[in-house]
Amino acid sequence: MPPRAAGQQAILFIWFTVLIDTIGFGIVLPVLPELIMELTGVEVSEAATYGGFLATTFAVAQFVFGPVIGNLSDRFGRRPVLLAALLAFGLDYILMGVAPNLTWLFIGRLIAGITGAAVTPANAFVADVSPPDKRAQNFGLMGAAFGLGFILGPAVGGLLGHFGTRAPFFAAAACALLNVAYGWFVLPESLPPESRRPFSWRRASLLGTWSHLSRYPVVAGLIGVLFLWQLAHQSLPNIWAYFTEYRFGWSEAAVGWSLAYAGLTMMAVQAGLTRVLVPRFGERRATFWGLVIGALGFLGYAWSTHGWMMYLWITIAAPSGVVFPSIRGIMSQQIPADAQGELQGGIASLYSLTSIIGPVMMTQLFSRFTAETAPVQFAGAAFLFAAVLTTASIALFLRTGRSAAQGLGIGD
Repeated sequence: MPPRAAGQQAILFIWFTVLIDTIGFGIVLPVLPELIMELTGVEVSEAATYGGFLATTFAVAQFVFGPVIGNLSDRFGRRPVLLAALLAFGLDYILMGVAPNLTWLFIGRLIAGITGAAVTPANAFVADVSPPDKRAQNFGLMGAAFGLGFILGPAVGGLLGHFGTRAPFFAAAACALLNVAYGWFVLPESLPPESRRPFSWRRASLLGTWSHLSRYPVVAGLIGVLFLWQLAHQSLPNIWAYFTEYRFGWSEAAVGWSLAYAGLTMMAVQAGLTRVLVPRFGERRATFWGLVIGALGFLGYAWSTHGWMMYLWITIAAPSGVVFPSIRGIMSQQIPADAQGELQGGIASLYSLTSIIGPVMMTQLFSRFTAETAPVQFAGAAFLFAAVLTTASIALFLRTGRSAAQGLGIGD
């Protein structure tokens, strides 16, 4: 099927694919600590350490193999690579569900990271079937699917956990495998044979992918912008619970409600506001002002003195959710059709890299500036550093060249 003929019907299918895939990932989170303790016999504090290593294993594997999956989709098409990734993800959850020891959990996370789930070919599919002026909005819809999946997944996983620590893994496997069966019959191919290119291990390597993408001046600059922006965002999942408990004495339930609110606002922006702001102001203006609002949000978190202020700053910072889909849209317009998978694989690896670096960096900042021996007691140090990173991303965005700043009304 020609790319444009797939249209919005294909986008809707991919949206459900990403949603189901993300629900499958989030559904196991509530029982993972209990399963680790069951397999190892350790207490919860040590189980958290193993859980961190499992997350790092996934991130490192995706960082290395994201470009490979993307390049494979440029060679063989999106459909077979997407279905194969979903199949591997489903089998991986079965493996984790029957895991007799911790080693098998690590093998499972390694497999999941290598396949990259469905993220890379799914986003390449979106780029294939979306007109250039609709890509940011459609990438925003994919972001909304992720947000909704991470809200629904843990809730469903918590309920299934009553049936045992293995039940959510088999439920996640069923979701992924049913999606494979559904996709086998209804998912069209978005990349026609004439738009494909031979597979090259040199380009599929991490350095090869980034070296090739850096030949496009705007893309090269935006890779740096995206890296700084995503690294700044690592402060939120890794510091939020510690910061709010330390400064406001929030309970686990209070932390959970605040994160749920953050997820809902972000999903609303990705699914709705992106489709309004980007067509009206353009991707470049949306990116610029989204970054500015994001920097203000991090500063607000850092200096909040009452718990209600965190909700206020979540609301104020929510429009920054347009940044990622807008940048993705700009980058995809700079890249030919036979390299869209390579681009999405490179972006997935970039995100994984920040997931490797960010948690250690942000938690160390929090620990350093809340310790009794700290030269200055400041619990918001990680958020302040995130604001600095975001400010640097703004400066880099404006330096990506006249083409990237065009339409901003500044620097022309």
